[in-house]
Amino acid sequence: MRHRKSGRKLGRNPSHRKALLRNMAKALILHSRITTTEAKAKTLRAVVEPLITLALKNDLHARRQAYRVLGEHKLVQRLFDDIGPLFKEGGGGYTRVVKYPLPRKGDAAPLAFIEFTRKPEGTSVPSPLKKPKSAKENEQTD
Repeated sequence: MRHRKSGRKLGRNPSHRKALLRNMAKALILHSRITTTEAKAKTLRAVVEPLITLALKNDLHARRQAYRVLGEHKLVQRLFDDIGPLFKEGGGGYTRVVKYPLPRKGDAAPLAFIEFTRKPEGTSVPSPLKKPKSAKENEQTD
């Protein structure tokens, strides 16, 4: 029985799972949106949202705690200087998980993307749900 055993294992041992989630948190802070499986995206929320809460505190101890997870000073600086101030007014709900309509080719894993609910300035990420225009369509519209 699985009583009182919380959290997804994601088919990995604990150290691999910890490394996976840290790397995904770094990628999310760097790019503001990443595409992954639905289970990984939902698990990643539990890592990233406390980091944003630390960024709202914006003191030395909070920066050191964030550095323990991220391991790079530039990412901690981006978290505290660019991403943290976006969420000053709100109380939670810093990320959203949006499911893709089609599964991944190959293993049919359900895909989703995780992104911040508010975008940092200078970040224009195209929507992954819209099909990019082909060269032929661009010629016709121009």
